[in-house]
Amino acid sequence: MPTATDAGALARWFRDGRRRRLPPLLAGTPLAQRIERLQPFQRQDPDEHPLRAPIYTRNKGAAFVAVLREVLTAIETGGITDLPELAAIAARHTQRRTTASGARARVRGKAVLITPTGSGTGRVGAQAIASGSARLRPLIAEAARLGLRLAFTVRLAKTAYVHPSGSRADSPGIRREVTQRADHTEERSYGSAQTGGFDAADFARRVDAAGGDVTAAIHQWLVETERIHADAQIVHLEIRTWRPTPSH
Repeated sequence: MPTATDAGALARWFRDGRRRRLPPLLAGTPLAQRIERLQPFQRQDPDEHPLRAPIYTRNKGAAFVAVLREVLTAIETGGITDLPELAAIAARHTQRRTTASGARARVRGKAVLITPTGSGTGRVGAQAIASGSARLRPLIAEAARLGLRLAFTVRLAKTAYVHPSGSRADSPGIRREVTQRADHTEERSYGSAQTGGFDAADFARRVDAAGGDVTAAIHQWLVETERIHADAQIVHLEIRTWRPTPSH
C-alpha cells in the first residue's frame, strides 16, 4: 500500500515498473479507486483519518479521550490557558487503570539503573549508537552521583584500532581476550575492577560536554588516548559500573 502526499505522487506509483502492467491496478479499477481514497492527501478533516477509530477506541488512546475533550472544551469555550487550571480539569477525568477483573492495574515503576552494591550495566547497538546512545546517559550520571567507577567495551572494525589485538599499549593490565567476530569487527574492553577502571564523574562531564551524546564522548576519549582512528565508527557499546574498593 503506497502512502502518497499528493495525487501526482500516487499517479507515479501506479505508473512505476510492473504495476502499470497489472490489470487490477489500472486507472478506474475498484482496487485503484480504493487505494486512492485511502491516501492521506484525500483527508483534509482529521476526523476522517483512518487511524482515528483505533486511537480513540483502544488502549491508551481511548483512556485519554474524555480528558482531552474536557481540556479542549475549556480552552475553546472558556478561554482557559492557565496550565495549573487545565491540569485540575484533567485530573477530574483521570482514573487509575484497572484489570479485566476490576482490580487496580500495576504501574511500572522507575527502572533500577544501579543496584545497591553499585553494579550496573547498559549496552546499545548500532541503531541506538547512531542517535548518541542516550539510554546510557542516565546510567553514567547515576554512577557519577554515587562516586562509582566504570569500564566499557566497544566494538569497531579491526582496522579502526590503532594498536594490534592484545596490545598492552591498547588496554594495559586487561587480561580479558579480545573478541574477534566473523564480520571483521573486534570487541575490546577498557577498564576493569582489577585495574580500578575510570572515574564515572569524569565520563559524566565528558558526556555533558558532548551535549549528552555518550557515543561521541567515548569516541573522543578513544581518539585522545590514541586507541582508535578519528574516522572510526563504534557499532556496539557497553558500560559497566561498580563501587570502588578502598585500594581503588
